[in-house]
Amino acid sequence: MVVTKLIQITNLSVRHYSTPSFPLKGIRILDLSRIIAGPYCSMVLSDLGAEVIKVEKPFSGDESRKWGPPFLKNSSDSVYFMACNRNKLSICVDLKKGKDVLYDLAKKSDVILENYLPGKLDKISLGYEVIKKINPSIIYCSITGFGSKGPYHNRGGYDVIAASMGGLINITGDQNSPSKVGVAITDICTGLYAHGAILAALYHRNNTGSGQKIEVDLFSTQIACLINIASNYLNASIEGTRYGTEHASIVPYASFKTKDGFFTIGTGSDSQFTELCGCLHVEHLAKDEKFVSNSDRVKNRNELSKILKDIFIKEANDHWSKTFKNASFPFGPVNNMKSVFDDDHTKQIDIVKTLQHKEAGDVRVVGPNVVYSNSRNEAYLAPPVLGQHTFEILKNVLNYDDDKIKTLQSKKIIQ
Repeated sequence: MVVTKLIQITNLSVRHYSTPSFPLKGIRILDLSRIIAGPYCSMVLSDLGAEVIKVEKPFSGDESRKWGPPFLKNSSDSVYFMACNRNKLSICVDLKKGKDVLYDLAKKSDVILENYLPGKLDKISLGYEVIKKINPSIIYCSITGFGSKGPYHNRGGYDVIAASMGGLINITGDQNSPSKVGVAITDICTGLYAHGAILAALYHRNNTGSGQKIEVDLFSTQIACLINIASNYLNASIEGTRYGTEHASIVPYASFKTKDGFFTIGTGSDSQFTELCGCLHVEHLAKDEKFVSNSDRVKNRNELSKILKDIFIKEANDHWSKTFKNASFPFGPVNNMKSVFDDDHTKQIDIVKTLQHKEAGDVRVVGPNVVYSNSRNEAYLAPPVLGQHTFEILKNVLNYDDDKIKTLQSKKIIQ
């Protein structure tokens, strides 16, 4: 395993890196990725204590920095960039002219993460075959649109394309028109698969001393995430269908319009449906042969849905929340962002964190959603401004002297 010398740049990072309870303390990740999937992956790892050095293109950086408005106050960075880049150190290095700098960083890193087209980094001598000669124990994770083989391997991939071609958009939305999901969920899932794969590879290296290359792609991830819809087709030849908020195999399991919004319920068993009928004072429905079993309700979903729609529209969301307060089945209002973050439960779980940004001052981020009983997992550094840590990393990690750094800067190899 590579033994890394952890960088200590700010008071926050000193406090963080001196704390032994982060499970990935001592792991350094050289992150060449941009946009969402790769940065989301490295952010999750950074929450666990990995030191993430985000390598960006000089003078422009990660493309998502410009994905606005909105932008941070007193900064040229978008709020979008904030979502996937906390806890990271930014260094600006030209990939073509600064290969030697990246080689030096690779020697002192445990993981390299990148999301360029297959073969692009090979052409500039930054691919796995070159890097593993420099550091045989490196974990090299490549995130692509379609993988490294197959007729689409050389095509770029964005979330919406993978969601389109991988079947998600076709099963999302109402019966009349397909719809994308409200966030880049295929990117996020790809980042999470990559994060798990990297942890597995690190565990393998700990046992064997051997590094390896990992390939994760959006298209394969999207197909893997089809779960029961894919299983229905592969084993029963049932094509996926759009049901809006309804479920293909469970009824009732949907959002219903109310006086002031929409309210969602999900009854996963016959006993829960009977309980729902009791709450709504329509006990006779639970005994109706058309609705007795889930299979019956699936067959007669339109009729049951019409009955429930006529009931829910009569009252507001608050009424239904009180009605189902002690119910065993899941329920809840369809919240907008204000309602999400004003919710007492959201406040009590303390998932929103305030961090100190170099240019914008206090900024707020959604912190880690996983809780460990004996490890730390937290948001501790605001997303960096472009090249914020270039000089510190070159001096403290690579031990470059001032003259060498000035030369690199004059040649526009670094920023």
